[in-house]
Amino acid sequence: MGQINKLTFRQRMRSYKKNPISFMLFLLVVAAACITAGVLLLLVGYILFKGVPHLSADLFAWKYSSENVSLLPALLNTVLITIISLFIAAPLGIFSAIYLVEYSKKGSKFVEAIRLTTETLSGIPSIVFGLFGLLFFVTALKLGMSLIAGVLTLSIMILPLIIRTSEEALKSVPIAYREGSFGLGAGRLRTVFRIVLPPAMPGILAGVVLGIGRIVGESAALIYTAGTVAETPGGADFLLDSTRSLAVHMYVLSSEGLFIDKTYATAVVLLILVVGINWLSGFLAKKIGKGQSDE
Repeated sequence: MGQINKLTFRQRMRSYKKNPISFMLFLLVVAAACITAGVLLLLVGYILFKGVPHLSADLFAWKYSSENVSLLPALLNTVLITIISLFIAAPLGIFSAIYLVEYSKKGSKFVEAIRLTTETLSGIPSIVFGLFGLLFFVTALKLGMSLIAGVLTLSIMILPLIIRTSEEALKSVPIAYREGSFGLGAGRLRTVFRIVLPPAMPGILAGVVLGIGRIVGESAALIYTAGTVAETPGGADFLLDSTRSLAVHMYVLSSEGLFIDKTYATAVVLLILVVGINWLSGFLAKKIGKGQSDE
């Protein structure tokens, strides 16, 4: 293997000598990769350097106060908001993608309009979704600054992302799988759920993970809809309680300017949460992919 790599490297160098433009493009690609990795390491290192020394037991107290500025209520709210938002957006997004890929007519104007809409919504800033949630869910539907208003806003915000990634994952499944299933007498519904969906699950899961990342790191949309109350919702009508997520908690602390050290500590917890979610999703994707290869 090492000898093959050496030969490949020598061949590449010869081709670069013959074509200097290819060598310049190679250097640009390597430089871009190094810069990207360097910036990422710098950001992560800076957050850990500034935040880890200020992590303390007071930050994880059950009740928030002006003395401990506990992040635990915001952390629990973030998990709750993420779960409910995915419960709404993931089925809608995946089933919409299934309709667009498996059931809709090829070249349909209606399908093209849906795809154009989802691509447009994917590029809209989150603060626009927040203002929409404020006008529609908070004011028009009279839900007030509440957990459910924030969840519905986030569900709409991540829905285009899940639709597009799920659609591309379904398209990546070879058409021969469908034809073989139809040839054996299986119906379309059975083909979709037993033949098409399993190999597409890693790609669909990747879209869901991207949606989770956007929910966890979102602050602008939640400030206008869920509010900034640093308490966990409780009671039968907990969906109508005002809450704050971890990102909003960090924003509020930084804007007050009194607990900057605690802000960095909160950023460390948020970073660990995002990394943990990504690791878990990667682990699940590998398990699903391994299960498909074993079958």
